[in-house]
Amino acid sequence: MATTSKRPNVVLIVSDDHGYADRGALRVDPHVNTPALDRLAAEGVTCAQAYVTAPICSPSRAGLIGGQYQQRWGARWFDSSGFPDHLPSLAERFAELGYATGYLGKVHYGQERPGDRGCPPHHGFAESYYGLAGQQMGRLNYLHHSRDAVERYGPDASWRMAVQPLLDGDDEVELEGFLTDELGHRARDFVARHQDEPFFLMLAFNAVHNFCFQLPDEELDKRGLTKYDDWDPSTSRYVDWYDGAIWPDLPDGRAYYLAQLELMDAQIGRLLDELDRRGLAEDTIVVYTTDNGGSTCNFGVNTPLRGTKYTLWEGGIRVPFLVRWPAGGVRGGGTNSGLVSTLDLYPTLLSAAGATPTRWEHSDGLDQLDALRGDVGAVGHEVLHWDCGFQWAVREGDWKLHSADEGPHAEALRRTEHADVGVGSRLTHLGRDVGEETDWTSDYPEVVARLRARHDAWRAEVGIG
Repeated sequence: MATTSKRPNVVLIVSDDHGYADRGALRVDPHVNTPALDRLAAEGVTCAQAYVTAPICSPSRAGLIGGQYQQRWGARWFDSSGFPDHLPSLAERFAELGYATGYLGKVHYGQERPGDRGCPPHHGFAESYYGLAGQQMGRLNYLHHSRDAVERYGPDASWRMAVQPLLDGDDEVELEGFLTDELGHRARDFVARHQDEPFFLMLAFNAVHNFCFQLPDEELDKRGLTKYDDWDPSTSRYVDWYDGAIWPDLPDGRAYYLAQLELMDAQIGRLLDELDRRGLAEDTIVVYTTDNGGSTCNFGVNTPLRGTKYTLWEGGIRVPFLVRWPAGGVRGGGTNSGLVSTLDLYPTLLSAAGATPTRWEHSDGLDQLDALRGDVGAVGHEVLHWDCGFQWAVREGDWKLHSADEGPHAEALRRTEHADVGVGSRLTHLGRDVGEETDWTSDYPEVVARLRARHDAWRAEVGIG
């Protein structure tokens, strides 16, 4: 098969809370319109069993950028997550190879503040335009980022509704406009300016994270959708307002979500067109994935998977994962059925760029290039682990053991996010039952014992007490 010795460009696109079923090509919902993602799948490889390392954004993103299970530095949930400042980031490794590096979009490894190592200009990105979601309840507003907006919203609502100014490098910048379009524009500009050198661009959309009703007026009018104001602390308690602004109480909620998805997809399509126009498409690796499973309370759909973001059901951790690289022997329309993790992006992308294995020897990921190229002898992970403290899971082949404790985390997720973590222990066989409906615990006690022992050994190895 055709391969290339030239160092490829890399575009890594990470969206936010994208539902597993929400791609047009899957034909689960005829209202889903994602021609750009469908194009990526047709021209590249779909990893059908791809996973993140956590069912929430902060630890998942931390594991991706560092290439290790984030539990190794204690990142298990929002309150313990942080950037792996003792590890070389993926961007730093690309910079060592002489790549131009750029970061656009949402940053949320933990509670970063301007100037921290968790900010892109301080972990290898020479150019960056971003918002610190860790300072804003884990989100970025789709429409407003300015000092005037902070004053207008007030001290409580401004951080809850995430209207703080953005950052260009370390400098504060303002945007009153649709952030998805701005990120797409800046991505195309980055490609245009670096077309004559290898580049690594990480494009982290805040779409399709809540609150999806934050759409430009012209889009609301075109789609016949009602305009809703963001929370006003003078009129309601935030938790009460929030519960009414998500499933099941937001009228036409699914339509707002699909609009945000369609508009993000349009910017991805324009970026693919830019690569075509500049003759870069053949030798640019384009990866699309999302940071955790779809949020059903934000109207994402994970069919046929059970569960949602925040949980270790498949719907919380199995994600869309598309890879296109024509010049690298990644053939269009293929499917990789092996176990893949976002941890694998670290070694796989560096391997494609010509780095030696010493550059990723610390990683818990696998170099998946052979599998992406269709090598039938290539194998994915034998086992994958998840551990959030109050819930954990291990997958070995088709077997998955999943356990969750009753307590404040489980209760809060049921109450606020309408998410059932599945209290208790459950053994499922995903080959027979991808929807995790049947519990095989009593039928296969030896499998339960083996998987529990493997997870205990892994916990000891990564330093979980």
